[in-house]
Amino acid sequence: AAAIEAERAGSIYVRIARDLVKLMEERTAGGYVFRTDLRLRPDPAATPLAVGIPTAISYYESMGQNWERAAMIKARPVGGDRALGDSFLTEIRPFVWRRHLDFAMIADIHAIKRQIHAAHGGRGAHAQVQVAGHDVKLGRGGIREIEFTTQVLQLIWAGRDPGLRDPTTLGALAALAGAGRIERRAAADLADAYVFLRDVEHRLQMVADRQTQRLPEDEEGLARIASFMGFADTAEFAARLTGHLNRVEQHYAQMFEREPALGLPIGEEAGPRLRFAGTRDDPETLEALGQMGFASPPSISAMLRGWLHGRPRATRSERARELLTLLMPALLTAFARQREPDAALARFDAVLTQMPAGVHMFSLFQRNPALLQRVAGILGAAPALANHLALNPASLEGLLAGSGPGGAAAVLPALLKEARHFEEALDGARRLVTEGKFEIDAAGLEAVIDADAAGAARSDLADAAIAALLPHVTSEFVGRFGKVKGGALAVVALGKLGGQEMLPGSDLDLVLIYDHPEEVGESAGGPRSLPVSTYYGRLAQQMVAAITAPGAEGKLYEVDMRLRPTGNKGPVATSLSSFLRYHAEDAWTWERMALTRARCVAGPPGLRRRIAGAVKNAIVSHAGEAAISDAVAMRGRMLRELPADGSWDIKAMPGGMIEVEFIAQALQLAHAKRHPTILAPTTRLALGKLGRAGLLPAEEAELLIGADRLWRTMLGLLRLTLGPWRQEALPAATAAAMLRATAPLLGQAAVDVTTLRQQMRDQASQVRGIFERRLGPLSGGAA
Repeated sequence: AAAIEAERAGSIYVRIARDLVKLMEERTAGGYVFRTDLRLRPDPAATPLAVGIPTAISYYESMGQNWERAAMIKARPVGGDRALGDSFLTEIRPFVWRRHLDFAMIADIHAIKRQIHAAHGGRGAHAQVQVAGHDVKLGRGGIREIEFTTQVLQLIWAGRDPGLRDPTTLGALAALAGAGRIERRAAADLADAYVFLRDVEHRLQMVADRQTQRLPEDEEGLARIASFMGFADTAEFAARLTGHLNRVEQHYAQMFEREPALGLPIGEEAGPRLRFAGTRDDPETLEALGQMGFASPPSISAMLRGWLHGRPRATRSERARELLTLLMPALLTAFARQREPDAALARFDAVLTQMPAGVHMFSLFQRNPALLQRVAGILGAAPALANHLALNPASLEGLLAGSGPGGAAAVLPALLKEARHFEEALDGARRLVTEGKFEIDAAGLEAVIDADAAGAARSDLADAAIAALLPHVTSEFVGRFGKVKGGALAVVALGKLGGQEMLPGSDLDLVLIYDHPEEVGESAGGPRSLPVSTYYGRLAQQMVAAITAPGAEGKLYEVDMRLRPTGNKGPVATSLSSFLRYHAEDAWTWERMALTRARCVAGPPGLRRRIAGAVKNAIVSHAGEAAISDAVAMRGRMLRELPADGSWDIKAMPGGMIEVEFIAQALQLAHAKRHPTILAPTTRLALGKLGRAGLLPAEEAELLIGADRLWRTMLGLLRLTLGPWRQEALPAATAAAMLRATAPLLGQAAVDVTTLRQQMRDQASQVRGIFERRLGPLSGGAA
């Protein structure tokens, strides 16, 4: 019965569609309404005029083409059940706006343009710019080339940046230029041409009320159009028209027809051709690889032969191998420039082996040669980042986005706001955080940003992810358990995130605090009600699970909640009243030291203000000299029970990062009552305030700030390149990167690792001296 009713309803809607088209197009004594075109519906050759929404969604999800993605950019409901229309467009949003950067589809869109010239060349869609008889829409340099250029850029970039999803051509060009996705001069050229060509089109159609975009072929007809456009004569009109057409053609060709230079090819002019066919090594190829700098040409040749024969999954498609063949000269040149080219290329092999398909990545490299150079440099210098890239190849898009280390944090809130449901929001957050972390790490490795900027960028990214996810987690939870009237949950960051000094691989030290009216005892409005403490405990667990649960795009972060009141023994979420009571009555000095770095990163503004006041009160009300002796005792115990693990344990070593932080935190606790303005969650800012307040000699504050920056720079670089390292010697690539990164931070740049080690010992000794002068002597560990 249901099937019969569905079929009957379908036939009714087809008749309605046919009658609507007839009403719109039928010519009467009063004229007609509009011409209509229904060929943009799903599979128009095989579907009725009206298509059911489930059928349309299934079509786009399984068979939709790139040209249909471009067409749907402009889609909007204009009649009937508009809410249903909006719902349909929301459902097909993932089809239109892909999660990943898709440069491979550029060829698809350009193929459509070539088909237009082939099919309509005799009717004005000329493949060269001209005037007489030229189609200003389909011809060379015409409206369609402007639209294709704009829409392709949107389809590439707007999946990660919803701000680029403007359905109008002029609005989209402005947004793309503002985001740096097209040069402003090019956007202006295309916009000016678009307005001019649309004016020409409209006047052509007004002459005889015909659906045409083709200029007249005779002089008299051209003269009429020129006059209609306000020009003195045909020559002036032709000059303006061809100027616009030529500029459009140039920008279109730059996007679709000119392949970027992929570096010096190894061909007839550059040397012997590289051959990887068959099963045996080619002598000339081995000689060429050796001349490039590879230490083991036979091993490299075997690896490359395996790629081109489809050994890894990423190269099993014919298109992937075609792209890889084109890339091979540039790829080998990029990796040959690394300090240890064989090892770097082996890491790239590990990346390929992990990938299910390679067309996407090879297309990225083909359209963006500079990206290949960056990836080779990263894989050559940082094995840890190579492992990350092997597990998360989508991280490449973070490098390609080109919006800077803070780009992912900037677009993340808008992207999550557009999510249709919780899982989509979570996947989007994972993807952007993974890309963003890799982009920041790469910028730090390449010395594009220093440790301060990198720490702030990592923290901004985590802040954005937490703040954007909390409403989604809460909304999903409310659907099951209702709301606590007047209640709210906030997320407080401590540690490196609180201090905005996150390092590569830093976890998140979090405390979740809620507040609610005393008279409210349970949630209401959902299928089930929960007591308030249970409600917020479970909501907090949901939030932590969202941050830590792995997905296809990896996980957001590891979370450490041991700094909450009563540590791991306490509830996951703490009420504000319990937080106040605990820090008034039971907190230890080390917990108040941790509070000096507390920063509320998500939650309603009112609750965030109350928490900030509670944190400040907990610090100020217990300020005093006792904090100093407690800090000295704690550090002495750490030296005895948790000594440095090797000579490169910069955090725990005597005079290392921990001691700099202890000085800042203990002095804040000691003097906050009389000097509340010295409080700052960031170590270097707190040290600066202590110096300006006269609580720390200015030269000592400056030395500690320098040491803090040096330690974070070195520790960050070690994490990126090696991970935990217990050996005295550093690998050559890491040593070179370390010397380069530390040179601006030392009075005299180290010439080798031995000199750097001595400078580290000198710096640590000075930090230890300040620690003992300002806090007290330590019984364990020599600086």
